[in-house]
Amino acid sequence: MSAKIIIGVTDCSKFDIYRNWVLSYNENIEVIRLGYKLDNFNEIEKCQGIVLTGGEDVHPRFYNHPEYYPWCYEDDIDEQRDEFEFKVLEHTEENEIPVLGICRGMQVGNVFFGGTLIPDIPTWGKFDHSKMPDKSDRYHEIMINPSSWLNSIVNIDKGLVNSNHHQSTDRTGKGLVVSAVSPDGVTEAMERLYPKGKSFLLFVQWHPERLKDQQSPFSKNLHEAFINAIILNRK
Repeated sequence: MSAKIIIGVTDCSKFDIYRNWVLSYNENIEVIRLGYKLDNFNEIEKCQGIVLTGGEDVHPRFYNHPEYYPWCYEDDIDEQRDEFEFKVLEHTEENEIPVLGICRGMQVGNVFFGGTLIPDIPTWGKFDHSKMPDKSDRYHEIMINPSSWLNSIVNIDKGLVNSNHHQSTDRTGKGLVVSAVSPDGVTEAMERLYPKGKSFLLFVQWHPERLKDQQSPFSKNLHEAFINAIILNRK
């Protein structure tokens, strides 16, 4: 058997769900939990791929809009986590390590690349994208840019995804491009504007790790593309 594929998954309250998804479909994977509370940033040296997980609002001071703070969930902000994950992205960019960002992972990634966020989607005049009153995920359609790299992964132009977030990206970070949107124009996926010769980088707003249909291309195909990128990167 070939050496294990080692993937770093950032710490969060629902870490086990992300870990189990990363371990699914492929038995040759090992997961390292990365987080400032664990004081283990040095373990990133072992990681061949990184998954940025969901969770807290990114503090608006990091995208130069401190006045947005009142629209954030005050009990759901963790500046130390923000700083830790910016450091993770610095490492992955410097060392060409594949990255998959999920939900907050896309938002922190966009801020890292110099983009901004919408602090509260309904207040900014879009449909509600947060969880349903019974705490379950909301579901809605998304449209994928036919010429995007994401489209070549999922092989469809539209489909149904889950949704549980009240913030989203606003101005797109430098070197990134939007590759999927919801019908009301909220960004649902981002990728590199010029990917040639660069490492795998995909940010998605939905939650592939807990889609009802785990065989959906919005879950399984993303997982396969991410793992394949790691394998190719190791050669």
